[in-house]
Amino acid sequence: MILTVTLNTAVDLTYRVPALTPHASHRVTQVIERPGGKGLNVARVLAALGHETVATGFAGGATGAVLRGQLAATPVRDELVETAGATRRTVAVVDAATGDTTQLNEPGPTVTAAEWTAFRVRFTALLDGATAVALCGSLPPGIHVGAYAELVRLARTAGVPVLLDTSGEPLRRGIAARPDLVKPNADELAQLTGSRDPLRATHEARGRGARTVVSSLGPDGLLAATPEGLWRAAPPAAVKGNPTGAGDSAVAGLLSGLVDGTPWPDRLARAVALSAATVLSPVAGEFDPTAYEELLPRVTSEQLNDVG
Repeated sequence: MILTVTLNTAVDLTYRVPALTPHASHRVTQVIERPGGKGLNVARVLAALGHETVATGFAGGATGAVLRGQLAATPVRDELVETAGATRRTVAVVDAATGDTTQLNEPGPTVTAAEWTAFRVRFTALLDGATAVALCGSLPPGIHVGAYAELVRLARTAGVPVLLDTSGEPLRRGIAARPDLVKPNADELAQLTGSRDPLRATHEARGRGARTVVSSLGPDGLLAATPEGLWRAAPPAAVKGNPTGAGDSAVAGLLSGLVDGTPWPDRLARAVALSAATVLSPVAGEFDPTAYEELLPRVTSEQLNDVG
């Protein structure tokens, strides 16, 4: 069983418009609503790949009830902890003319000390039987900035491999707790290390405590600094579409490869193909299966000279 943690869950709304024009009214041609937040996107992709998946985190209020109803229609097992505050919503507006996406994210509900304690109890219990755990996304108000570091330590004590995918100070503190893998993008790496050079920043991030750092290079694929060496994987060509959730699909691919014991070249190829296939899907947390199968054998994975 793979456990995903989404402390700041959301109901994701995707609006498609013919063309997005500032200061103008728009007729929405399509509305799609899904359970969201980075960890829930990861969980849905993992379930689509055939993995037993459990989702925990927080949900509350009328929006939380909608989210849990939507999650019940998926193979993902709901182990979310109830909050008094209402779950947030996110809105993605897709411009059909350009393919560009504009994202609007509400703040999450304030989590109380009692709710955080209840979550820690649930999380610790769920670690029993987990083959891997993913800690994903932003922290809602009320949760201390070292929360992910605390959860990384709990997972390590339980002997469960842990992946961390967050940003800012939660990433800085979390990586010092020595997770098995972190997956920052270029901006998150630069904020963490001060370097815009992907190779230098990836090595420096690994030196801060993570066993493995897999850096997202956007449409150029992934760069991985691992105990077995340095690897680069790239799609056959850039794809155009909605990039929302592409990084979450990459996380799902990395976790899937971890529990399957897949070698790094194949693990990275799976992550890159899933990411690209998600760009080609209209909704975050979903991928185009046909595109994935077509892209997977065409992803290039190579070992680089490790000059770090």
